[in-house]
Amino acid sequence: MSNTQIQIFDTTLRDGEQVPGCKLNTPQKIIISKQLDLLGVDVIEAGFPVSSPGDFKSVEEISKIVQNATVCGLTRSVENDIKVAAEALKYAKKPRIHTGIGTSDSHIIHKFKSNKDAIIERAARAVSYAKSFVEDVEFYAEDAGRTDNEYLARVCEAVIKSGATVLNIPDTTGYCLPHEYGAKIKYLKENVKGIDKAIISCHCHNDLGLATANSIEGIINGARQIECTINGIGERAGNTALEEVVMIMKQHPYLNLDTNINTEMLYGISQLVSESMGIYTQPNKAIVGANAFAHSSGIHQDGVIKNRETYEIIDPKDVGVTESAIVLTARSGRAALAYRAKNVGYELTKLELDTVYAEFLNFADTKKEVIDSDIHEIIETSKIYK
Repeated sequence: MSNTQIQIFDTTLRDGEQVPGCKLNTPQKIIISKQLDLLGVDVIEAGFPVSSPGDFKSVEEISKIVQNATVCGLTRSVENDIKVAAEALKYAKKPRIHTGIGTSDSHIIHKFKSNKDAIIERAARAVSYAKSFVEDVEFYAEDAGRTDNEYLARVCEAVIKSGATVLNIPDTTGYCLPHEYGAKIKYLKENVKGIDKAIISCHCHNDLGLATANSIEGIINGARQIECTINGIGERAGNTALEEVVMIMKQHPYLNLDTNINTEMLYGISQLVSESMGIYTQPNKAIVGANAFAHSSGIHQDGVIKNRETYEIIDPKDVGVTESAIVLTARSGRAALAYRAKNVGYELTKLELDTVYAEFLNFADTKKEVIDSDIHEIIETSKIYK
């Protein structure tokens, strides 16, 4: 893999599905996985096979139909989990087992009632067992964000020796600040023996709204995989949003980092996931929200009409949106009204526009948004053609 290439690991079907009330059935997962494969993601985490018969079936069926991406199944550091995952992945062209264990003091003491040396032994044993089934084994150090760096490095060294090909460094609780998460990745790159034998992966949660920022800081400091979901859905406040990190790299070429993602599919797959899961995407969601390319302020509208790049850093077509939206409200100016009127068949002179605009403002004060049929009514009411 090129040192400038960032692998996109999509966990919409696993971590994303952990949103309460957003359970997907196997046919829905198959449809989404086909689109993810076409989108160009490098890894599809299809589920947690041991968790239920339904999840096992979904991973198995997805493994059969995915043509390009690696198909991944999650496990705990438990032999039966790993064995079941291997069975579910047996049809995959490129299978990956994703196993791991908590490494923070909180997890070691309270969750596992164990000690640091025992956790390292258990982690190494899990990776070795997974390696007996597949070549590609990813290890996650759960709650790495709150794990002491020196100890985390010891864990990473042990699992690399056992055959781990990818090291997942999760900010499980979304606690890290970007500079802290970046420094953690940098520390591992500089202090883990054998780190060149594995890819470091970012898995960031959005509890403080920092998932995207942390993931970008991670790849700037040497990580080469980002784990993310469509629309940023996931446990609690969600995961890193795939569309956000991909477009950040695309729009900031000086980062010299790239992905295999076909960005023109982003809006369509966002809609597919939203509709399939029955989960509302906020209008102001970056990249794929309904308002991401919508303009209602008169000053902004005038600028966009004259030159789109005045207020848009992304061409809507690059993410699969047909065009920018000029939304007419009481805050819109003459330029926006003239633009929308022309789109529905009215070429207004300056004097006509002045007359119609006065009528428009009175009308707009009574509605949240003025639509095309309203424009006809406003122009007829203004009597400019009589």
